[in-house]
Parts: sequence; structure tokens; C-alpha cells
Amino acid sequence: MDSSVKLVIILHIILSSLILEPILCQSLNQSVFLTLKAEQIPSAAIPKPPNRLSFHHNVSLTVSLTIGSPPQEVTMVLDTGSELSWLHCTKTPKTPLSFNPQLSSSYSPVPCSSPTCRTRTRDFTVPVSCDPKNLCHAVLSYADASSVEGNLATDTFRIGNSGIPGLVFGCMDSGSSSNPEDAKNTGLIGMNRGSLSFVSQMNYPKFSYCISGRDSSGLLLLGEANLTWVGPLKYTPLVKISRPLPYFDRVAYSVQLEGIKVSNTLLPLPKSAFVPDHTGAGQTMVDSGTQFTFLLGPAYDALKNEFMKQTSGILRLLNEPDFVFQGAMDLCYRVERTRTSLPPWPSVTLVFQGGVEMSVYGGKLLYKVEGESRGSDDVYCCTFGNSELLGAEAYIIGHHHQQNLWMEFDIVKSRVGLAEVRCDLASKNIGLGR
Repeated sequence: MDSSVKLVIILHIILSSLILEPILCQSLNQSVFLTLKAEQIPSAAIPKPPNRLSFHHNVSLTVSLTIGSPPQEVTMVLDTGSELSWLHCTKTPKTPLSFNPQLSSSYSPVPCSSPTCRTRTRDFTVPVSCDPKNLCHAVLSYADASSVEGNLATDTFRIGNSGIPGLVFGCMDSGSSSNPEDAKNTGLIGMNRGSLSFVSQMNYPKFSYCISGRDSSGLLLLGEANLTWVGPLKYTPLVKISRPLPYFDRVAYSVQLEGIKVSNTLLPLPKSAFVPDHTGAGQTMVDSGTQFTFLLGPAYDALKNEFMKQTSGILRLLNEPDFVFQGAMDLCYRVERTRTSLPPWPSVTLVFQGGVEMSVYGGKLLYKVEGESRGSDDVYCCTFGNSELLGAEAYIIGHHHQQNLWMEFDIVKSRVGLAEVRCDLASKNIGLGR
């Protein structure tokens, strides 16, 4: 994706009656398509504050909904790695990109006495507490050192023209962030398997999305749909661990990575390198809230060495030990700006339990770093990073490597499915072509 890409993904609701009642949203015979957008912030525009991780997502997937009575439009980052949905809240009537609870007659803050306030979730890095008004107060923190805090509340979320009342979310009135992308969105929509997530509260059995790598349309699907053009999906089961472990996220979409190939070469890593240890560290999570893919140190080093070996004489290394893109990616190259096309380079394939493979190739594997040049050369970096440089003891599969894949998250059957699809043609295949 270049810096100008904006994916506009079409909203459509398939309902026999064209009316979505609160109870009917739990029905298995309905499918709901929502708008997704991907907007890119040039890397040079992302500040690097002192004493913080220099890790930032400069592309986020977003959905647009309306919330409250009367409805207010909001834009929320789609995050399969988070549970609690939240919005930037304000008491100023005309503040852009925020939700004003005072203007909503259906808004209701959650009191400390409510069982909802005692719901256990890994999203709360600081335990919930009571504010001076005896309302449920929460603080959320993220890997890029950003944080938000405010009250838990309920309100009516609207899909199309129909409302679903009483959904729990965070109404956040303060926070900190050094990422300019955060200022462009109203909040975040949590899509993991926790009890407070959007899909759990809506009781959807599954959801899917298709992310295009071009400036064209794709889809987010909530619920079931018989889309024969998608083709057969290959499924890998979600990893289950019966007992709580301190570093294992039990409500994440955690799958079992079993190997990594560069072209046809399987990296010489033992299977134990991909298995969570006794603390739960080392799980593999599919995360739409992260842009790129991050591997644990030993796997990243093996991938880096093999990729350099196979690209020797094809790509010219940057050879600047102090240059680390987004704080975790140090395999970078110099490419002549006058080239009309990049040379072919090896693919990288992630192999999951059940023989399911996710292949990363072409433009998904090398990423042009905006604002970085060396003479007449541009700088490109490999889109796999070292998660340990982020302070994350996990494998994280980001949405950049999910482009042109139909990604299905089957909550009822506890599995993730995928199939290669031309996502730019997805809307045309369901009769929504422009």
C-alpha cells in the first residue's frame, strides 16, 4: 500500500424484512455487511517521543456506526485483539470525532454496584474503581504507550436504521497518545471472544472480513452468509488452555503456528519455539488492530537470516544497524527510485495446525518507508518484526498480511478459516459493484 491508499468498503445489510430488531440480531440466518476503511499516516509524520516505545500503527481498519438517541456518527478501529469497545466522549456539543453522552437519551453510565463493573477482562491494566459519583471507572493501556480512561456505560448502537440497545462500552473522557492516527478516530470496537466484546454482546456466531490492498472495495461481514464465490476455507483450531496463565490471553484468536517457510525452505526451528511456555508467553494471535506481523526473537532471527541469504544479489541491504522501522523491523533495503518495478523476492509462508498456510509475497512483504531516502534510493523494510523489541512475548499476525484473504472467525466452532480472495472484487460478487 502506498501513502495515498484509502480502502472504501461498502455498507450493506441483508435482511428479509429490512428491519433489525434487538432480538433478531442474534438470528443465524442474517448477515450484516459494514463499512471498513483503511487510512495511512506517512511514517515521517509519526513522532517518536522520549521514554516510550517507538511502536505505532500507521494504518488502522475502521468501521462507521451510529450510537445514541438521536444517533451520533462514530468511527471506530476494528480490533480483534481487544475486548471492550470505547469512544472518546466529550461534553462539548460540536467537538468532532467524539461522542457526546449528554445528547443521548439512551445513554446510561454503569454504577459501581453493577455486576458489569466487576467483569474480569485483560483489557483493564488497572483494576476498575469507583469515581466520586460512584460510577464504574476504567483505564485501558496499549502497546504503543497510549491510554484512555473514563466510565463504563451502555447505549444504543445502530446498524443501518435499526438500534441495538444496552451495549456496554467505555465512555473515555481523558487519555494520552503520541499517534496522530488516534486523533482521526472516535474510538475502538473490541472483537475478541471476551464477554464484553461487540461480537459477544451481539451474540454473533462468527464474523469475517476481506481487506483489499488497493484503493477499492472490500467487506466486513457480521454473522452468517452463503457466499459460494469465496471458495472452500481452510480452518485451523483456536488454542485452548484450561487453566489461567499470566501471559496467555484466553479470549484472543490464538492459533497454533507450527512452522515458517522462506520460499520452499522450512526454517530450522523446533516446534517448541511456537508453543506457549509455562507462563503462557509465546502464543500466536490473529490481530486486526496491529498492522504488521511480529515474531518472537529466535523465529525473527531465523527468518531474517534466511531471507537475506535468498535475496543476496537481488536486493541491496540498507546496512544501518541503528535504523529500526517502527521500533521492531531492522531488515531494510535500498531500492533505486528510478526502478519501474521491484525485483522478485522470496515469499514467506506461515504454517498453522491442520496444514493451513498463510503466504506473504510481493508487495505485502516489503514496505516503503515514507520520508526515508538515501541519495537516489528509497528505503523498504520487511514487514515482519521482532515482537520482543516491543515488549510483547507473543507472535502477532497483523492485518497487512491478511490482505486479499477471506478471514473468518468462527466463535461457535472455535476456529479461524481463510481462503485467498480478490477482495477488490468482493462487493461486485455480492451485487454491490460500483
